[in-house]
Amino acid sequence: MKKVGYADIAAELRKQMQNGVLNPGDKIPSLTEIQEKYGVTVTTANRVFKQLKSEGLTYAKPGVGTVVAARPRAAATGAARLDRLNATGSPFVAEETATDHMAMIRGTNDNDIIEQLRIEPYEEIVIRRRTFRRNGVPYALGMSFIHPRALRDVPEIANSGPLEPFWQKTYTERTGKEITRSPERRTARLAADYELEALEVPVPANAAVPVLVLHTTFYDADGPIELWEDVYTPGFWQEATE
Repeated sequence: MKKVGYADIAAELRKQMQNGVLNPGDKIPSLTEIQEKYGVTVTTANRVFKQLKSEGLTYAKPGVGTVVAARPRAAATGAARLDRLNATGSPFVAEETATDHMAMIRGTNDNDIIEQLRIEPYEEIVIRRRTFRRNGVPYALGMSFIHPRALRDVPEIANSGPLEPFWQKTYTERTGKEITRSPERRTARLAADYELEALEVPVPANAAVPVLVLHTTFYDADGPIELWEDVYTPGFWQEATE
């Protein structure tokens, strides 16, 4: 059996902070609790505390103990939101929300979408859009590009507004087909005007604003079924999932 080290324990606690099991202000396990749970020495448990504190993830609160620190400029990835949904039943931590939900059916000539979904140019797809916010401030514009075959089994995806439960779960229940996801891909490009408007970025007309873009592709047994695109607000830190 592999010996548990301080880095392993820190990674597990860090993951709980990412997926919303531990939220800002929550107390993390004490030194004694870490020793008992993982069977480690007090020296190892202390290294866990020092590591998380050095990363700015925790701080000592008088009369309470070590608690999770707020990170107002940290932006969750799509994969992190999905992991939170699976772990807690909600894709968001306490200070996060999603607003401005929209859905439409449109043809596309975007080469990346065509390539990722393996569709023909100008073939109609379902496009879903929402703005992710932290403490009311937009941190990402989320776009979902869904293969048209999904409409046969989950026609609700063409309706505007949040989908509860998550539409992929409904799809699996109705078809028996499990959905898996690719690793996240990251790039940078100039933001479109509608993206800057949704992200509430005040810039002069025709100004060039670089943004981070993250893509995640989802597959079932028949091939790609959905592409997620998150466009991040300048000034936010985007944190990778582990």
